[in-house]
Amino acid sequence: REAIAAIGRGELVVVVDDADRENEGDLILAADHATPAAIAFMVRHTSGIICVSAEESRLEQLSLAQMVPDNTDPKQTAFTVSVDYKHGTSTGISARDRAITIRALADPSTRPEDLTRPGHVFPLRYKSGGVLKRAGHTEAAADLARLAGCRPLGVLSEIIDDKDGDALRGDALRQFCVDHNLVLTSIADLVRFRRSSEKLVVRMTGDGPAPKMPTRYGDFAAYPFRSLLDDAEHVALVMGPVPVKNPALVRVHSECCTGDVFGSLRCDCGTQLDAALRKIAEEGAGVLVYLRGQEGRGIGLGHKLRAYALQDKGRDTVEANEELGLPVDSREYGIGAQILVDLGVSQLRLMTNSPSKYHGISGFGLEISERVKLPVGQTPQNTEYLKTKKNKMGHWIDGITDEAADLTLSNDAAFDSQIVEETTVQSQ
Repeated sequence: REAIAAIGRGELVVVVDDADRENEGDLILAADHATPAAIAFMVRHTSGIICVSAEESRLEQLSLAQMVPDNTDPKQTAFTVSVDYKHGTSTGISARDRAITIRALADPSTRPEDLTRPGHVFPLRYKSGGVLKRAGHTEAAADLARLAGCRPLGVLSEIIDDKDGDALRGDALRQFCVDHNLVLTSIADLVRFRRSSEKLVVRMTGDGPAPKMPTRYGDFAAYPFRSLLDDAEHVALVMGPVPVKNPALVRVHSECCTGDVFGSLRCDCGTQLDAALRKIAEEGAGVLVYLRGQEGRGIGLGHKLRAYALQDKGRDTVEANEELGLPVDSREYGIGAQILVDLGVSQLRLMTNSPSKYHGISGFGLEISERVKLPVGQTPQNTEYLKTKKNKMGHWIDGITDEAADLTLSNDAAFDSQIVEETTVQSQ
């Protein structure tokens, strides 16, 4: 609330993100309140790249297209073409000129023909749902402006250490706020504030009982959820009472048609899904959230199969995505976090091999008390894939060998045996 009040008064605030994401601090200001003095301060203490977060509808009104057709930024920062305001400015680079451009972007009367392209101000496309959907500074800037009663456009730039030019972090960032009398807040704080009054998912069964879902591992209750952002439907399989007992054993699983449905041996998705359900059944309680629409780490089924074709030619999973101009991993977990909260989860033992799977999750009132590794089911077909996940993406994957078991249907018993053995070893 203090940061929102400061934004409403036209002040700059500092917003930090999650330590597992970029672990950086940005200066943020409502575009309505952009002044030459405020922009000069930002230029002096930041990288000098002044961005303006805006909703898609506003960017479409101004005919501002994406800067590049294929965004390969790992964080998926959505830059549009840069701009300057034509009227009352000179070269566009001065703090005064940039303040005029920023206020023009926020002014509903500004039209596409009022802007020159390229320029010295960099608009960013805000993701619908804001920090509840994507826990980034782009969304935080516009959310803060809107919550402060301003037009939903926020100015932002990353704070830089003037000694070595690196991003300012930790204690140095806190001291910067003290020295300049600036309010310091976090994206997690903003998520927490928005969650107190907003919700992005609804339980489709309402307060009624969930239908039973008998599986080969045991009986689960199936809770369907619908996203208010895109109407996508997700499901949570719960064993045990709801609200759940904390800390809860949890797996948030991204949809993988090829691995989960067809049993593809190119990935470890189906293996992890089976292992998670098995472990929940062994303990007699837990939650598996199945997030749809996240095929291929968020790139979609068609793009994933195109990436497979490149992998057949020798690229690894990261190189294939990059060659296609696709992000390495664009999955989002805000919806999954809200589903867990709806089911009463507050503390979770998270089943994952990815140390950085969640960003800003603490803002949803969720605390990860333990990360539980999952077996990967190494095969001759996925050995290089697993090595890439470990070496390039930082996944916790142990015991990869150059010789892997044949886990095709003719050796189904070997498959089940390996998964049980890996699960047992990791539980010890």
